[in-house]
Amino acid sequence: MMTGELLIIVIPIVVVEVILAILALLGIHRMYGCRNGNKTVWTVIVLLIQIIGPILYFVFGKGNGDQL
Repeated sequence: MMTGELLIIVIPIVVVEVILAILALLGIHRMYGCRNGNKTVWTVIVLLIQIIGPILYFVFGKGNGDQL
C-alpha cells in the first residue's frame, strides 16, 4: 500500500475523531453535570480513548439537555 493510499484512509478517520472529541468536550463543559461520573472523568475518557471515548460520552454520559 502506497503512502497516498494510506492517507486517503487515515485522514477521514482523524477528522471524524477530532470532530467527535471537540463536540464531546463542548458538551461536557457546557453542562451543569454529567449523567454518569463527573466532568474531569469524562474529559479524560474523551481525550485518552480515541474515537470510542466521545461515543461513550454521547451514549452514557450526556445529560438530558441540561445546558448552561
